[in-house]
Amino acid sequence: MTAYEHPGAPGPAAPYDAVVLAGGAARRLGGADKPGVRVGGRPLLDRVLAACAAAVTTVVVAEPRTTARPVRWTHEDPPGGGPLAALDAGLRRTSAEDVVVLSADLPFLDEGTVRRLLDTLRGSDAGRGGAERPEGVLLSDPEGRDQPLVAAYRAEPLRRELAVLAAAHGGLTGLPLRRLTAALDLTRISDPVASFDCDTWDDIAAARARIREHGHVLDEWISAVKDELGIDLDVDTGGLLDLARDAAHGVARPAAPLTTFLVGYAAAHAGGGPEAVAAAARKAAALALRWADEDTPEDGDGEDTEKAAGKDTKKAAGKVTERDPESVTPGAAPGAGTGAAPGPHAPADDGPHAPAGPGSDAAPDA
Repeated sequence: MTAYEHPGAPGPAAPYDAVVLAGGAARRLGGADKPGVRVGGRPLLDRVLAACAAAVTTVVVAEPRTTARPVRWTHEDPPGGGPLAALDAGLRRTSAEDVVVLSADLPFLDEGTVRRLLDTLRGSDAGRGGAERPEGVLLSDPEGRDQPLVAAYRAEPLRRELAVLAAAHGGLTGLPLRRLTAALDLTRISDPVASFDCDTWDDIAAARARIREHGHVLDEWISAVKDELGIDLDVDTGGLLDLARDAAHGVARPAAPLTTFLVGYAAAHAGGGPEAVAAAARKAAALALRWADEDTPEDGDGEDTEKAAGKDTKKAAGKVTERDPESVTPGAAPGAGTGAAPGPHAPADDGPHAPAGPGSDAAPDA
């Protein structure tokens, strides 16, 4: 049970911790394991953990399970005590001044939204006219409803109000989240996409469809592959696609996936990291261009080729003329019945499978 320690401070901003609530009965999903339901090839919980990857400590309130990122596990006491009891249990295992609180069913939450919440909590983006910064910033859905489990809070006011509620009610079990948010000074941000949560199977279906329809399907796929392979690397998608295109057009279509694989292998041998990938990709792209250039005749090559072809034709004609007349079958065209096989550069037939020769107008493979 080891806390995830992010390597170094997350940029110039102050550090923060994250608490992810991943319990609950998921009754509207028929009791299914909601954090483990996959959207875009990844469990919902892993998608949320990726959004708060910059947290110094990430605490998940649920029964332990395999995740793409290491976290600290805890649970509320008693089990099933509700969201406030779960939040209190998670908060006890954090130490940062600011804490991001998230549910585990947010398929479209990303690091940008988390940064926006924190920036608003810490800075002048709250639009409060120079007043003291808020005690929390949360998202609201398209209908204007508060989403207190997609939020960033100052930890001290959060602990204070949880203690007040626990004293007033003899504990936090069964208390709704609105009891907490009503006592805090909050700022709200509207974000209909990031605030979308999955409560029903219709929600799951809508999330899966959206991922395949929007303009970031490659980013979604790459994120899923990285999680599956256990790697954390910034991928220059455009650069690798350009390399694959150059290899496919300049060499052969199957060269595209093989080349990108070899680039990744070379980068791993060079120590990994975006710089190693970029260096290997540059070398491979240059090689693909050199390879393609060899198929382009240089100045004068075309004329020399025509002269050579003319000489070969004259030689062939001379051989036919000088051949013993008795070797020619009466009534047959010269050269017929010789059994000569076509040369190595001659197509066997003119069918659709004949390869296009140099200088052909046939379009290269895409």
